[in-house]
Amino acid sequence: MLVKRAIRAMAIATVLGLSLAACGTRTGYATDADIPESLGADGTSIVVGDEGAGTTVRLFEDLRCPFCEEFETQGAGAELNKLTQKGSVQVHYTLASFLDDRLGGNGSKKAANALRAALAEGKFVEYHQVLYAHQPDEAVDGFTDEFLLKMASRVEGLRGPGFDAAVRTMQYQGFVAASEKAYEDSSASAIGTPTLELSGVELPEFERDYLAYYTGQPAWTARP
Repeated sequence: MLVKRAIRAMAIATVLGLSLAACGTRTGYATDADIPESLGADGTSIVVGDEGAGTTVRLFEDLRCPFCEEFETQGAGAELNKLTQKGSVQVHYTLASFLDDRLGGNGSKKAANALRAALAEGKFVEYHQVLYAHQPDEAVDGFTDEFLLKMASRVEGLRGPGFDAAVRTMQYQGFVAASEKAYEDSSASAIGTPTLELSGVELPEFERDYLAYYTGQPAWTARP
């Protein structure tokens, strides 16, 4: 089931590109570094993109999840990034860490903490991409402090005393725990990661026709 969902995720890119291209004409942002990012009002999500975007996407991910990596590097993630950069979409990321309990280790928690630390430096978008592009095997628990800091060196301007200390001391462990609880309390926990919601409409399947069923409706609402 998870494998099928990972494969289906690849179809979403084309559908989103066709469906959202007409969601208003916005100037957008020159680079990923220019995209606005902030802590969500709920304190458990990271908000990326223009507050005036016509479409809101909520995305549940666990950094150790290989299907999330496939989603980000081969599926809808790249398209979502382009649409966010255009100013058409705002993405709310909820970072889960349930795989640590299932597989052992602390990699998901450490990666989520490091991403929160990157947000404090205004570098979440770039670091998020780097971590998925170099995701260790989920069974290895490879998101160690040393690995996370090494990957941070790939993002210009991210490394520094504050960021490094936040990574090594798990400074944002409260955020990590709250984000995992938000995932557990959501319907996404019954589906797994990645789970995508478009303006509140949950899309547990990523087949082209399934998405079109929703994207063809005004304001991304489900048909009665």
